[in-house]
Amino acid sequence: MIIGFTLMAEEFKIKEEESTIKTHDGSDLRYFSAWPDDGKKHPGVMVVMEIWGLTDFIRNFSRRLARKGYATFAPHLYSRPDQIDLFTEENIMDAMRPFWSLPPEKRGDQNAVNELLSKSSGTSKKIIQKVMFNRKETEKDMIKDLEASYRHFFDQNKTKRGIVGFCLGGGLAFQVSTQKHFDASAIFYGANPHNIDDLAKIKGSVLGIYAGEDGSINSGLPVLIENVVKHKNDFEMKIYPGTYHAFFNDTGMSYHKEAAEDAWDRLLIFYKKKLGE
Repeated sequence: MIIGFTLMAEEFKIKEEESTIKTHDGSDLRYFSAWPDDGKKHPGVMVVMEIWGLTDFIRNFSRRLARKGYATFAPHLYSRPDQIDLFTEENIMDAMRPFWSLPPEKRGDQNAVNELLSKSSGTSKKIIQKVMFNRKETEKDMIKDLEASYRHFFDQNKTKRGIVGFCLGGGLAFQVSTQKHFDASAIFYGANPHNIDDLAKIKGSVLGIYAGEDGSINSGLPVLIENVVKHKNDFEMKIYPGTYHAFFNDTGMSYHKEAAEDAWDRLLIFYKKKLGE
């Protein structure tokens, strides 16, 4: 059985590095990479960060995949000189925490938002401007960085191509999968592609992992399912009842051990079937 093979497969010793590549505008794009230390070619998986950046969670997840036989590449999408010291995990958490304290129905209330902003530090205001108010432009730039990462990572390695993304990175991974060829795309509680009909451009397989208590993301699932059927995508989905957004992140407040372990097994089975190893 595939399950038995996946759960009992040997683990590889790995190598890793942190370095930079040139991205679309000539800037240095930082990344973390890990791969099996056996001198052989292995399927590649691009790992797309959460809103928090290139964190220990993303590095450790990349290492876990590498030990299972995948070469991983995790770009740091806050790499620009004016971002690298500003967009730290701690700064982003401080900036976003007040918004999460608002009831969901108040988060679209401009007066409530303005009141929060008036109490925010200069650092928090810059972060909020980029990740909330200028979200569309920010994501466009991030997609360009992912495309540069794709060219660097995959074009020189003629292997099977996978991607996985979490939260913000889940939506980015879904979007870039409509623009570049991936054999297997794993979307952890990520938003739908901006143009839902772009699902027709996805040639590989998609695994969608969702939390049961994640109203904002899950509100897009009916139209997603409708269009998956319309465009005949190779798509499978799992919703974990009683879990919340970011339940897979074992460093976060929403971590759900049982669901995360099951999602990990599902991911390995999915990649085994679609990528090999």
